[in-house]
Amino acid sequence: MNQQLMPNKYYPGDVVSAKVDPDLKLVVRRYIDRIYYCQIQNDLKRKDLVYFERELVENPLLLSKNNKV
Repeated sequence: MNQQLMPNKYYPGDVVSAKVDPDLKLVVRRYIDRIYYCQIQNDLKRKDLVYFERELVENPLLLSKNNKV
């Protein structure tokens, strides 16, 4: 079994949103074992929310903030 390493799509500090709640802005805190640990942008004291890459979407309005344009 040959498994290729694929780079993660989002990096710590990137602002994304979840598919289930696209209005909620999340900040990627870290990426470990294909899992993203995110914090709510305006409430950094809450516990981390955990998502797989397929559950996150980039907000087109936030692309410039993420320096991906």
